Amino acid sequence: MNGVAPPRISRERAAVTVVVGLALAGAFVGALWAWIAPPIHGVIALSRSGDRVHAYLGNEADNFFTSAFLLVGMVVAMAVVAAVLVWQWRAHRGPVLAAALAIGSAAAAGAAAGVGALIVRGRYDVIDIAGAPISPEHRVHYVTEAPPVFFAHSPLLIATTLLFPAAMAALVYALIAVSTARDDLGGWPPVEPVAPEPVTVDGALPSAP
Repeated sequence: MNGVAPPRISRERAAVTVVVGLALAGAFVGALWAWIAPPIHGVIALSRSGDRVHAYLGNEADNFFTSAFLLVGMVVAMAVVAAVLVWQWRAHRGPVLAAALAIGSAAAAGAAAGVGALIVRGRYDVIDIAGAPISPEHRVHYVTEAPPVFFAHSPLLIATTLLFPAAMAALVYALIAVSTARDDLGGWPPVEPVAPEPVTVDGALPSAP
């Protein structure tokens, strides 16, 4: 026997627990990201021709990439840690929990993006170029723009961003699984390996004539 005790809850309930737990963890990651993500500082100016010009200060435009990359990195790190923790739930090791881990990681990415976007949208004002308080006497108005949660608004890129943490979590879980010697992954119910029948030096079974 592999020494694992029978599970106290069903495998389906364990899968739901993993998905819900990861979604809640993703919401926490989104709130943390909104606190540390760098905003984008810019300026709205009135040109000599009377046009309103919106520009970014220094290299502040780089924060569009930095902020989105920070969110992806935080969610991926959480997904990798979650894969290791889910593997420790020994009684339920297997494809069901692996699928729950992938679904939960995608849900965590969506929750992190949603919560993060809501918080930064409430924290920073929407840039209104037409309504900026500039005039010939006051030609410059400084603004702060909310950091983005995605690299762009392309549906394919958004889907890739949400699925990338799920792929990383599944990869880590699979690497741990393939390194396990037991066919049952040490989970429940245990499956004892079948010992091969002994053979003689010439390759024949002992009972063979």
